[in-house]
Amino acid sequence: MTIPTTSAEMSAEAAAQPSVTTAALVLEDGTTYRGRAYGATGTTFGEIVFSTGMTGYQETLTDPSYHRQIVVMTAPHVGNTGVNDEDPESGRIWVSGYVVRDPARRVSNWRAQRSLGEELAAQGVVGISDIDTRALTRRLREEGVMRAGIFSGDDLVRGGYPRPVEELVAEVQASPQMAGANLAPEVSTKEAYTVEPAGEHAGRTPVATVVAVDLGIKSMTPARLAERGVRVVVVPQSSTIDDVLGAFADLPDDAPRGVFFSNGPGDPGAAGHEVELLRAVLDRRIPFFGICFGNQLLGRALGYGTYKLGYGHRGINQPVLDRTTGKVEVTAHNHGFAVDAPVVDGAGAPAVSQAPHDGGRYGRVVVSHVGLNDQVVEGLTCLDLPAFSVQYHPEAAAGPHDAAYLFDRFVGLLTNPAAWPPALKTQNKTQNTIQNDTEENH
Repeated sequence: MTIPTTSAEMSAEAAAQPSVTTAALVLEDGTTYRGRAYGATGTTFGEIVFSTGMTGYQETLTDPSYHRQIVVMTAPHVGNTGVNDEDPESGRIWVSGYVVRDPARRVSNWRAQRSLGEELAAQGVVGISDIDTRALTRRLREEGVMRAGIFSGDDLVRGGYPRPVEELVAEVQASPQMAGANLAPEVSTKEAYTVEPAGEHAGRTPVATVVAVDLGIKSMTPARLAERGVRVVVVPQSSTIDDVLGAFADLPDDAPRGVFFSNGPGDPGAAGHEVELLRAVLDRRIPFFGICFGNQLLGRALGYGTYKLGYGHRGINQPVLDRTTGKVEVTAHNHGFAVDAPVVDGAGAPAVSQAPHDGGRYGRVVVSHVGLNDQVVEGLTCLDLPAFSVQYHPEAAAGPHDAAYLFDRFVGLLTNPAAWPPALKTQNKTQNTIQNDTEENH
């Protein structure tokens, strides 16, 4: 490598470098960050959130749960492993915008087929780099997530002059809010499809048949069930109880079957159709498992409320206590809403509450999983119905895999419902700690 030494050589090298396109990230409160365009240029809007994962950015970008969100990566260096065609969780990038501090200058991975910047540009995802993502993350933690916009290239200029910040802020403030947004119909499959048992179960009679309602499902979810011998029939968000039962029509009467609700974007309070479908499933005592958005919908179907978190949980390093085993798992999260259900009783033990809906017809419910950072409800288990859910992602393609056992728990529920529910392990020290922390945070 020859190092330029003369002014002429340095000028020639500078001319050979790609031109820098200016970009601006504008928050709805008026805070503005200037940087460089990354990916496509133009304008994009969304709820701005941060993800604490240090790896797995390709899975993050293609997770439909990030629909209509601008994602900030807290890890400073992003893109060094490039992009391949094997790791996406869906058929496209879903984030509305992408914010990184220091994008990789070159790709260094044997599986890479192109750079992250090239992929963002090819799919029209507007991004920004070279801003202080640490300062931005601290602001979002302190003020809460909010609407934002990324503007770059010609969209930052009008009549040859820079556009006033006030004008950009007004556009951000006119963009849709996440609260009240019904987004699952926008990301769901339009046609049903089937994922057959795989691996050692390929070609064999399925262990069970599961109808998976696609609310923004990630491709790894049916794959995790298929590798356990389950036939998965993925159906659209708009499916009715007749559609669900129709998928079981050809099964022998004693064949194990169940229903799964996937992750997905939006406000669970706006998902009225899905809640009514889930109640129809519970009324028929069909075994049920829900993940993420599915957990919130189970909560609402049972009569509990949901609420918007200040800045949510997003990343692959979130500690959760499984109260059925007493073990702490490191888990992958992506949620901005949570279920409002009692976590502990007055003695610090897991609270058993009567599901509020319709006079308590769904029986008793317990919070089976608790987030240890802020004591948020991370899982529900019905004690009088064959149903449970978790708020996080046991399928996590990029890891960690601590929670993969939950798919085994679901298969166990499908094949041996008489053994339901699992017993809770009450660990007084841990539960008292949760109670104290809960009281301090409220």
